[in-house]
Amino acid sequence: MLLLLPLYFLLAVGVSALLFFPALRQGAVRGLRACVEGVARGATRGASHAGGAVGGTAGAIGKGVGASMDWVSRYRWQVAIGLTVVSVPSLFAFVMRHNHTFVYSTQTTAPDRRIQALLEGERLAPPAALPPEAFTTREVELVRPKLGGASRNWDLLDADFRQRLLLAYRIMREQHGYEMALIEGYRSPERQEELAGMGSHVTNAGAFQSYHQFGLAADSAFYRDGKIVISEKDPWAMRGYELFGQTAELVGLTWGGRWKMMDFGHVELRRPGVMQRAREAAK
Repeated sequence: MLLLLPLYFLLAVGVSALLFFPALRQGAVRGLRACVEGVARGATRGASHAGGAVGGTAGAIGKGVGASMDWVSRYRWQVAIGLTVVSVPSLFAFVMRHNHTFVYSTQTTAPDRRIQALLEGERLAPPAALPPEAFTTREVELVRPKLGGASRNWDLLDADFRQRLLLAYRIMREQHGYEMALIEGYRSPERQEELAGMGSHVTNAGAFQSYHQFGLAADSAFYRDGKIVISEKDPWAMRGYELFGQTAELVGLTWGGRWKMMDFGHVELRRPGVMQRAREAAK
């Protein structure tokens, strides 16, 4: 490696000189041509003629070098800048030789076995329903009003979305120790309008402007010590939302935590044209 760097540097300087210094390039071409002609004459006329050709070659090269040196003297600052640009990559590689190892590997990352199982047709079953009163506590109502009337029927969700969401729940439980709870799945257009009427702090989406109306979205929270935990002021819950967002994206869902109006518990499976077709059908 240490020998290759100087060779690369010399080669780069030589090529750059030929490209940027016309006098040197012309001299080199004349010298090479004279050398070839000298060798050819030497093969047919003998060593004496070959010597004359070599002398001509030396003279041509000497003239080219002399003219190039004059040019370098006149444009010394441009030459210095050019050499600096050419030498920086080599110098950088030399200095960093002990700190980095560049390895090309053809090995690809194996797909997550859980996602692979989902794609191969494994069907996950929804968890047992939680008691209705778990969604109407004072703590829950402060964060999510009117949650008692929300649908938590897994059968009303799109089959593909349902499996992806259940897989995210499994990963959260087995890998991160968070028990997830579905707090709202399918949402009727009427309920969507009702929630939109409560203000932008609840939702900005009207009827058929949310994937909830198509069974392609769900809101989730955490279940701890027999209670639903939604509060974003709870550090444990906020860490859970971060992990849930990463997990949801891992299984191909869109996470509301990345939106301008962040909705940490919301995930959806986006399908182009779904809402547009529904609005056109409603006209």
